[in-house]
Amino acid sequence: MNDKQVQGMNAAKLAKKVLNQTPIFILDVRNESDFNDWKIEGENVHIINVPYFELLDGVDEILDQIPDDQEVLVVCAKEGSSKFVAEQLVKSGKQNISYLIDGMKSWSEHLEPVKIADLKDGGTLYQFVRLGKGCLSYMVISNGEAMVIDAVRFTEVFEDFAKENHAVIKHTLDTHLHADHISGGRQLAEKTGGSYWLPPKDATEVVFHYEKLEESSQLVVGQTEINIQPIYSPGHTIGSTSIMIDHQYLLSGDILFVQSIGRPDLAGKAEDWVTDLRTTLYERYKQLSDDVIVLPAHFGKTTELGDRGQVAARLGDLYKENPGLNISDESKFRRTVSENLPPQPNAYQEIRQTNMGRINPTAEEQREMEMGPNRCAVHDDQTK
Repeated sequence: MNDKQVQGMNAAKLAKKVLNQTPIFILDVRNESDFNDWKIEGENVHIINVPYFELLDGVDEILDQIPDDQEVLVVCAKEGSSKFVAEQLVKSGKQNISYLIDGMKSWSEHLEPVKIADLKDGGTLYQFVRLGKGCLSYMVISNGEAMVIDAVRFTEVFEDFAKENHAVIKHTLDTHLHADHISGGRQLAEKTGGSYWLPPKDATEVVFHYEKLEESSQLVVGQTEINIQPIYSPGHTIGSTSIMIDHQYLLSGDILFVQSIGRPDLAGKAEDWVTDLRTTLYERYKQLSDDVIVLPAHFGKTTELGDRGQVAARLGDLYKENPGLNISDESKFRRTVSENLPPQPNAYQEIRQTNMGRINPTAEEQREMEMGPNRCAVHDDQTK
């Protein structure tokens, strides 16, 4: 067999397969601890973990675990190990074998745009799904102008998408100071000449200029006057601000997710912010229409993806089904969101410092800081 027969698969192609629920078998050769911490998931993804060091002497012992009637993808952290194992599988007679180009790093960084809705006055709302990290960004396009909400650091994706849709990015904003990923909002605004908006209560330590995102703020995108009205909703951070678009779409940041709720501990303020979180979820959001569509900044599991790959839910349905919205006892709620929480995101303190502009890590350092799941939610098994 010739090594050249082993094909690489990029993250974009893998994302399409996951979203389209195309059956795929994945052999993950990372260490067991890394695999257990974070892996590729999907409705028709079958995955096993065999660490690379167990395969250095050959792949004969796992050949009976590798299917012959299904596409097989070998995955590692950066590419090298998976390519080697894929080549060994091909030499052993296996077919339809490929490896993930640039490994889990590339999977962590891929963004998949999904159209959410046409807006009332002619604009369009898009969601950008970061499948490998669980981050969700948004773009509103109207009459040649665009606004990006909770942008990740791959700013060229948003620039290219706006250009393809004949729009200029006029505004970027973050619903809060992120702790799980590095924001691209400020950089994107600087590159496009737009304005960068951030809740001032989250910006007390930032070292750069920003526009204050407050309830009195009224942002307009395009000549069709699509109003974007901030709703102050503390709890995940003290400045967390939800965004209402077109009086119908609630961008809830990290306050409310489809299957869980936001954790209040990532700035060391869990005890102080529990009351704020409960007030936002059980009082402020209750004042909104049940028909409002909730669009969060993160998701935790691929089961939260809709039929087109979107992450969205009707607010009234969440009040019936989301366990975090159904804890009537206040003391139990306090315990749920402040005790026995999952591990905090990788390098979250350094990420917060980066988003404040206080440190400037290299591109490779930023990549390493963001590896792993987002962990912004109180896990489902904590709230059930």
